Amino acid sequence: MIYPGFGKRVFDLAVSSLGLLGFLPMMALVAVLVRFSGPGPVFFRQERMGKGGRGFRLFKFRTMRPGNGASAGFTPGDASRVTRIGRALRETKLDEMPQLINVLAGDLSLVGPRPEVPDYRSVYRGDFGKILEVRPGITDSASVKYRREERTLALSDDPKRIYVQSILPDKLRMNLEYVENISFGKDLKILGATFRSLLKRGEGRE
Repeated sequence: MIYPGFGKRVFDLAVSSLGLLGFLPMMALVAVLVRFSGPGPVFFRQERMGKGGRGFRLFKFRTMRPGNGASAGFTPGDASRVTRIGRALRETKLDEMPQLINVLAGDLSLVGPRPEVPDYRSVYRGDFGKILEVRPGITDSASVKYRREERTLALSDDPKRIYVQSILPDKLRMNLEYVENISFGKDLKILGATFRSLLKRGEGRE
């Protein structure tokens, strides 16, 4: 079967290459805005789990001011450090454009289970271990469903508990269903749903 496998990788390379070329002027503008939004680097780099559980550095445009825990994988509720431009980038998901570089490097696919931070390695047991057998992605069905996740968790007194006990298990279920039924048509459907969700302003972010 060509897709997934070779066909999926070719699709990723073609779309990410065209995307980087097409979005290059916008990315350059965003980089300048982030650079002058305050102290700190242009890019935010964070350790995530890739295919086979191997770690890799995920790229995003920086949206927060440096501070204790700035590199932590869990930031809901700490909106005080989000910059003005960072808020707009998160709202539109433009902060995730640099992940096209991760796709070219082979760390990510366009569509696939969103990679978690190593802190959650223990949840990939039993059937859920199959999720780590595929390359993670920039977007997936869970990303669309939980587009308002950050806003929801920010309202909780214990956002990490809510994430681990409620949201993460549902994401794992959706990711497992995806892994067991990967197809080109399904990827196109998820990409379409992702773009439609981006058109809905004020809906929060993953």
